[in-house]
Amino acid sequence: MPLLDPTLWQDGPTLTGGTAPIVEPATGRTLATLDLAAPADVAEAAVRARAAQSDWARATHLERSAVLRRAGDLFTTHAQELRDWLVRESGSIPGKAEFELHVAAQECYEAAALASRPAGQVLPSEAPRLSFTRRVPAGVVGVIAPFNAPLILSIRSVAPALALGNAVLLKPDRRTAVCGGLALAAVFAAAGLPAGLLHVLPGDARTGAAVVEDPRVRVVSFTGSTAAGRTVGELAGRHLKRAHLELGGNSALVVLEDADVEAAVAQASWGSFFHQGQICMTAGRHLVHASLYDEYVERLAVRAEELAVGDPYRDRVHLGPLIDEDQVRRVHALVEASTAQGAKLVAGGTHQGLFYRPTVLAGVADDSPAYAEEVFGPVAPVRSFATEEEAVALASAGPYGLSLGIVTRDAAHGLELADRIPTGIAHVNDQTVNDEAVAPFGGVGASGTGARFGGEANLDAFTELRWTTVRATPAGHPF
Repeated sequence: MPLLDPTLWQDGPTLTGGTAPIVEPATGRTLATLDLAAPADVAEAAVRARAAQSDWARATHLERSAVLRRAGDLFTTHAQELRDWLVRESGSIPGKAEFELHVAAQECYEAAALASRPAGQVLPSEAPRLSFTRRVPAGVVGVIAPFNAPLILSIRSVAPALALGNAVLLKPDRRTAVCGGLALAAVFAAAGLPAGLLHVLPGDARTGAAVVEDPRVRVVSFTGSTAAGRTVGELAGRHLKRAHLELGGNSALVVLEDADVEAAVAQASWGSFFHQGQICMTAGRHLVHASLYDEYVERLAVRAEELAVGDPYRDRVHLGPLIDEDQVRRVHALVEASTAQGAKLVAGGTHQGLFYRPTVLAGVADDSPAYAEEVFGPVAPVRSFATEEEAVALASAGPYGLSLGIVTRDAAHGLELADRIPTGIAHVNDQTVNDEAVAPFGGVGASGTGARFGGEANLDAFTELRWTTVRATPAGHPF
């Protein structure tokens, strides 16, 4: 029996938000029918999650870590089935889907290790008592995940939250509810996770708001657009709960005067066109030294024209479809608005259905829409700089601060330059799109509330730090 048997998708009470088709973007075909969660379903799931969480928090670290290790193994054992869902449902090319599965397994293994991390510290005290801190589970964690890397962007919160003794309400994007939601539920059920600890609640913004507002949810982990993140953050603040926000980006790739242009273009192509540019870390601004600019633009345009675009499930391609028609319209509008303001279209700028050609824009200005805004499509705007001070100013401009790439033959100088540009992530001699389960992840400014995923950051994200004291005999009145 396949892991993702549609007849077994509904575990627990029936969702009451109606149904929706699961559509393959490349063909428009309906792959299956999805049950949607209404706000009332969120409340019921939260009640069940809270009841199950108490026993799970008391389970030994060995019990919790064993479930996480088995889950990691299952992502490998069922890789072919899960890969096909990622390719067909999210429009990923196979290589990108395989990368998601690799990261998902590693997230589970790293989370398994979290369960046995030291739980606190012994503190000095003025009084005759034992004084210590202890990390305790937050309780019920709400996870709201997007469509673009649906498996990674769900599992990186779900796995550590579970490992640390929490229950989880997971609201995936309804367009990728299988590979970003139901796949996780199936894997953890097969791994032996007790019932009631993980609830998948696909739905619309009202469902997401219900997750944030529910009084049993103490921590919210949100990944998505900056606009939606502001709403989530405001709502969480109103209800006095923590919200970890990983939001949009418009990351700069800085190519210094001493860079190897061919190597820089190879990185740039990946950084802008990987997964059709639908990655928060995408290289959205190419800043190239004036002495290399013309050659860089020419080589990047040639590379863009060479890339194959098509159905990633049936053909060997470099880029698949954008997620839906709304996204195509938005991307194309930004490209057209930029050329209308004077940017030069060097490659691409066309589409057939949801398949958008990789696009290179030269001569962009500060206010060119495709340069100033997060495009979330396969568009590479390129502009020149004359001095490193100008490069730093350009890379630091704008509201976002997620990722940064610097290409140079002098790695030490690249590291020094990176320190002058405020971002949550920086890579020297690499492009902007990177992710590892062991590394902290997050941005500053409009890109989010800082590193809240990966490694030690997960301990802060999904536990509460409790101070506890113990005396041998009851204390008297102090004065």
